[in-house]
Amino acid sequence: MILRKALQENFPIISEPELIEEIMKVAYIHEMDEDDILIDINENIKNLPLLVEGSVKILREDENGNEVFLYYVDAGNTCAATLTCCMDSKRSNIRAIVEEKAVFLTIPYQYMDIWMGKYKSWREFILTTYSLRFEELLKAVDQLAFKKMDQRILNFLNEKSNLLNSKIIKISHQQIAYDLNTSREVVSRILKQMERENLVKINRGQLELLE
Repeated sequence: MILRKALQENFPIISEPELIEEIMKVAYIHEMDEDDILIDINENIKNLPLLVEGSVKILREDENGNEVFLYYVDAGNTCAATLTCCMDSKRSNIRAIVEEKAVFLTIPYQYMDIWMGKYKSWREFILTTYSLRFEELLKAVDQLAFKKMDQRILNFLNEKSNLLNSKIIKISHQQIAYDLNTSREVVSRILKQMERENLVKINRGQLELLE
């Protein structure tokens, strides 16, 4: 009953009764705490996670081990990069870290392709996920290629604020620097300038968005 309720409340697009019954037979429910690694780079992915509570941060890593933030996954969604790895039997090319305590369903990867040809609502879910995440990846590329660091920081804070539904964000300057692949000194300097412009209020261990 818990599985069924979590699925129906968070993934209404998955509506076919036969598909729901199949998911009930093979899915498991899991919990992970903040900062736990849900999926790591080069990991052999055997299950697709469907997030029903909390949020997950998706990061990419270069050959030097530097990470950059791509996007968040919140309740009612999954990660398109993980979908691709599941369907193509590839190792993970992203790192997924729990941002807020997460509850998720896992579905064995072998059902991904089977259900694509069998259930219309599953196809719609997969294609919608790809479309949404592609738009978010384009935004991430735009941020990296065309935006100055102050714009990237403000956009990052706004996304996090929307995710948490709060203007108060508990995060360190070092964590922002880590996610945006820059230095803590640069982040601190820009945040101080943003505070002078009444965009943010800096407190110990947290920031408050003023606009």
